[in-house]
Amino acid sequence: MPPSETRLSVAEQDSVLRPQRVTGTDVGQLREVLHGLGYDPLLTPVSGAAEKIRLTGTAMNPNAVGQGDLFVAVSGARAHGADFVRDAVEAGAAAVLTDAAGVDRVREALGYVLPVIQVEKVRDSAGPAAATIYGNTADSGPALFGVTGTNGKTTTSYFLRSLLNQVMARREKLTGLIGTIEIAAGQETIPSQLTTPEAVQLHSLMALFRERGVGAAAMEVSSHAISYHRTSGLFYEVAGFTNLTQDHLDLHGSMEEYFAAKAQLFARRRTRTSVITVDDPWGHQMASAASGEVITLATAGQPMEVDWEVVDIELSGLGHAFTLHHARSGERIRTRTGLPGRFNISNAALAAVMVLESKNTEFSRAEVVEALEQDDPFTISVPGRMQVIGTSPAAIVDFAHNPDAMIRTLEAASETRQGDGKIILVIGAAGERDRSKRPTMGAIAVRMADHVIISDDDPHREDPAQIRQELMTGAQEAVELGELSTVLEEVSPRADAIERAVSSASHEDTIILAGRGHEVYQDFAGEHHPIDDRAELRAALLRHGFAPLEDAGRQNGGETA
Repeated sequence: MPPSETRLSVAEQDSVLRPQRVTGTDVGQLREVLHGLGYDPLLTPVSGAAEKIRLTGTAMNPNAVGQGDLFVAVSGARAHGADFVRDAVEAGAAAVLTDAAGVDRVREALGYVLPVIQVEKVRDSAGPAAATIYGNTADSGPALFGVTGTNGKTTTSYFLRSLLNQVMARREKLTGLIGTIEIAAGQETIPSQLTTPEAVQLHSLMALFRERGVGAAAMEVSSHAISYHRTSGLFYEVAGFTNLTQDHLDLHGSMEEYFAAKAQLFARRRTRTSVITVDDPWGHQMASAASGEVITLATAGQPMEVDWEVVDIELSGLGHAFTLHHARSGERIRTRTGLPGRFNISNAALAAVMVLESKNTEFSRAEVVEALEQDDPFTISVPGRMQVIGTSPAAIVDFAHNPDAMIRTLEAASETRQGDGKIILVIGAAGERDRSKRPTMGAIAVRMADHVIISDDDPHREDPAQIRQELMTGAQEAVELGELSTVLEEVSPRADAIERAVSSASHEDTIILAGRGHEVYQDFAGEHHPIDDRAELRAALLRHGFAPLEDAGRQNGGETA
């Protein structure tokens, strides 16, 4: 894989994720598999020999098609994938999987030169089709540890991988990571284009992982991925649930629909063991909805009976030490996380319990306990997640971009503030996303910070000034209603807002840049404007005579070395 600072197109990423050796399957066998799974495939071959055509790969993007591929042509918002079938065939596609509308387009473009498998649910069937071609089964490996929830997916997945690294290294096995920031196989990484890649990429990646000696992998599973069937055909050793709060209602419409999307991950047919954080009513509801083996975890002193609970929390540097208590056996495991914020206790506890409850034979439970107690697996840097750039003033970059995440981040800042130090916050909101949360986020900001600077996030195709105004409206109303003394201002562009925040700070203050985390450009109506909050914050600290942490925020694809 190329170095992590190299940005790839979706098609380039697709090609990089390909294994070198694939046995594959033939068209007739693939049709039989899909038939057995209830997809009712119709095969319109060019001749009797069409069923014997060998398929050795899959692609959904015509620019990523390779020789012998099954081209998966889905209907999109602007075009149908089958409109590009000529390009796919020229690149080597040996067959097409599509719907009835796609069949018509293929025949109009090419006649009967290649076999077409017609199904009603193309996205849903793409995963099982790719799994068949790449030889992926529930037991083929690597062991998948999936994390879903509104907040905490990225940090929990990094914690998971760190813990898995500790125990897998003893077997000379590598670990993998699939998520918002990067995809990794051992030490090789590429930047991620989606929180969860498309199904055809994921199944290719599973085969690549096996080829590279990856025995276990941590994976973020977004609600978008579940709704769009990107995880179709995958089986999880353990799936974990962090929390559910308002977000993505532009896609799901309601919290109930959002919950239903997440709940699909915890079905017996998808997951062997489910670990559910039950710190709120949504968690309890998820535990009830899950099938198969369900393990409950309470990290916030819930009075109800649970399998695991977090107790004996103490500050430890910027982070916390805590004990995991198993209610039934009485077992107690002491561990810690070096990341600020009590929510990172929840993230670390979930990662720990997921690995503790795994039935994977690549490591022993005793090895997991030893790693938790002695190897400090949760004191790591997670790019753009409560990432500390400086300590005097405290300077933090975080991905918080919804109301609940904002509260958690600001609570963490308040918990560690020095004396009379101020909390200086830079926030924005993404365009073409749930607009209803913007006034709420503005109100939360002025109630919990001392100085709020409203700026731009990713406007996409919305008017940036209008987005800022919606945040300002909520903030101003909260200031007036609560008679708050919070300093509130609007500064654009974002680099100027960061400069303003640092120029206003003293050594005792805390600066938080919220919303963008690891991202390295802003999207203005489809144009990408380079900006990395970590690099900008580091540079501003230096300009004003402050000392950032060594290497923190240096530009290397935005990540620390």
